[in-house]
Amino acid sequence: MDYLKTDEVAAKWGISPRRLQTLCAKGKIEGAVRFGRAWMIPKNAKKPLDGRTKESREPELIPKADMPMPKKTPFLYMTNLYYAPGCEEEAVANLSHNPEAQTILSAEIACAKGNIDAAYKSASSLLEKHSGFYAVLATGTLLAQCAIWKGDLDLWRKAKIHISEANAQSDTEREILTLCICAVNSLLYEIKDFPEWFKIGCFELLHKDSLPAAKVYYSNYLYAIGHALASKRFELEGVKGLSFMGLLPATIEPMISQAMADDTPIAEIHLRLTCAIAYHYSNNDKQAIRHIDKAIALALPDKLYGILAEYCRTIGKLMELRLKEADEEVWEEVNRLFRIYAENWEKLDSKITGRKIIASLSEQNREVARLAAFKLSDAEIAARTNMSISGVKQAIRIIKEKSGLEREAFAAIL
Repeated sequence: MDYLKTDEVAAKWGISPRRLQTLCAKGKIEGAVRFGRAWMIPKNAKKPLDGRTKESREPELIPKADMPMPKKTPFLYMTNLYYAPGCEEEAVANLSHNPEAQTILSAEIACAKGNIDAAYKSASSLLEKHSGFYAVLATGTLLAQCAIWKGDLDLWRKAKIHISEANAQSDTEREILTLCICAVNSLLYEIKDFPEWFKIGCFELLHKDSLPAAKVYYSNYLYAIGHALASKRFELEGVKGLSFMGLLPATIEPMISQAMADDTPIAEIHLRLTCAIAYHYSNNDKQAIRHIDKAIALALPDKLYGILAEYCRTIGKLMELRLKEADEEVWEEVNRLFRIYAENWEKLDSKITGRKIIASLSEQNREVARLAAFKLSDAEIAARTNMSISGVKQAIRIIKEKSGLEREAFAAIL
């Protein structure tokens, strides 16, 4: 069979090469074959109907609003439906034949942008629908994310109940339901009640469409383990303080490479920023900056500022510096969203876990707390922060007074 390159077929059909690649990835072009990151298309292949045209929306072709999801996952925005930075408009338009999936993808991207009111409105509109299994899970997970941004405990509980009541009919569906609960819990760095398969990162029963999200939430779980170890809420033989963080990049780096190969940029952003946290807490800011800069580059085209804001609390000053260098106005907007997110995250976390989280520490004192949690001496902290030893001692006193914690437990407030 004779094949043509994507550029040749795109010119022949009058569409963009990117659009053509999307159609190939979604199996819309019969006989298309993938070689590495490129596609080869049969010379006699027929151009599929564009779901956005009148021709494809004749009454007899309009599917039901609650038709099955295009991917077997509740996390549509972490799949290759959103296949490249800046593709939001096209990715949403590509689902015009499936209104429910289109609403979910649009709401997930709105949440990633920090447009929580729009995400909440869309998720709420789906609550009363007799949706399929994956749509129910997607709605519940969206509501949980909105609950964090709003600091709303009742909404948080409602979201978890909605997820738990989804009608799983197979082992795979039961595991995906569990993945959603794990995802929701990991947003607050909780490590309780996780199944053994998730703890070891064994995702064999999950459909491949759910793997990008599974890796993101598994990396969150590993970070939560590191945080729990450092704050003495969890023990692991031979591991103390924040030293566990130094082990995480070896696990997350290959996940990032796979996200790149799979054309799943939103999953890649999350993985890069989690990896950046691990490097930062391990005093390797050079590698942290590498990932922060790449995550910012992926997020900027579609203004996915909500994702960046969610990581400002843990990455701190580094995120501010890198965003200011990229675009001062972008930093101002991300910082505005961060203040909303941080306040409500801390409010919800306090209601659920009873933890005391100190939001009022200065950036310098938070850095002192981080280094103290790594068991550095006052003199070592002074050398790293360009402070005097007496300044470090004063910062330690302030941190103790505000947190009510002794030095060895400072990791709990990071």
